[in-house]
Amino acid sequence: MLKNFKSLFVAMACMAIAVMCYTGCTSNNASSIAGEIKPIILPAPERPAGQTDVINLTIPKLETVRVGFIGLGMRGPGAVERFTHLEGVKIVALCDIHPNRVEKSQNILKKAGLPEAAAYSGNENAWKQLCERDDIDLVYIATDWKNHTPMAVYAMEHGKHVACEVPIAISVDECWQLVNTSEKTRKHCIMLENCCYDFYEMTTLNMAQHGLLGEIVHAEGAYIHDLRSLNFMNPEKGGYNDWWRLKMNEEHTGNYYPTHGLGPVAQALNIGRGDRMEYLVSVSSNQFGMTAYAKDKFGADSEFAKQTYALGDMNSTIIKTAKGKTILIQHDVTSPRPYNRKHALSGTKGYIEKYPRPGIALDPSEVASAKFDNLAAHSFVSREI
Repeated sequence: MLKNFKSLFVAMACMAIAVMCYTGCTSNNASSIAGEIKPIILPAPERPAGQTDVINLTIPKLETVRVGFIGLGMRGPGAVERFTHLEGVKIVALCDIHPNRVEKSQNILKKAGLPEAAAYSGNENAWKQLCERDDIDLVYIATDWKNHTPMAVYAMEHGKHVACEVPIAISVDECWQLVNTSEKTRKHCIMLENCCYDFYEMTTLNMAQHGLLGEIVHAEGAYIHDLRSLNFMNPEKGGYNDWWRLKMNEEHTGNYYPTHGLGPVAQALNIGRGDRMEYLVSVSSNQFGMTAYAKDKFGADSEFAKQTYALGDMNSTIIKTAKGKTILIQHDVTSPRPYNRKHALSGTKGYIEKYPRPGIALDPSEVASAKFDNLAAHSFVSREI
């Protein structure tokens, strides 16, 4: 199983990839004898000689961090806008396959009173020219998932640090490519899992680290987000470029987007810092929602309605850690359920959850609990507290 990972990034990324591939692979690798399903084992590969980890990597101070952005469709423009507010940052270059998207981000710089950045566009390899510049320190990647690892590796090989939207990799092999390249080049490589830094997640992480919840025994996370309309939206009208996310639904099952739920709870459980995720069991429902939506929106005879979608509507994955903790991660992007990342931590002295409404429950008083049917003794503390 997953052993001896040298950082939280590797542990999270490789377990995330295992979640992505497990249900899609076991049916093909299943033994035909007595219905036995053999586990998929992911051993750590032989590491390159002479490399050391980058957990505590530091570099000389940069008075100004010079940044190039690749991918200016959905996530990219927001990142550009945020960077205009940071001191000690210079936005040097912008890149997207579509020239109009580069121009829109140029307007963000203009509105902020900043100079125009170098523009790269028009072909699928324009991003390489950005990475090859000698006046960029950090490459920020916000493209489709399949390009994340190739772009990150190329950027590091050309002397750049990398910050990449999630998921940074879509296979275990890609995870190791990233780790090996970062170690070899001594460049920072971070997966931008922003949910780890949400206010409630940070607050409850602080509570867990200070022992308020006792020993954390079980955690839950999820990505429940109705993306049907966006998946079927024409790219020319704001949908995903070249229908890439819809194609992911066609080609993959399991949980292909686990990090929003997994990242915050992995921090609370000290994954990669004393514990590790050891094995998982993952199961998906059949697919119903995408076909039903396509029939309603485009008609039963439409190509969308006739298309086969591999992604099950609901995936639930249970992960067991080396220290005996459990994690439940769920994925659902094809139902009308309200947005939900769960984020629950259950400890020996307390419990917290974020959805559907934030709540904190601590040890009830023994007096209140003495009466077995006094269920109020085990309720959430008041908001005032």
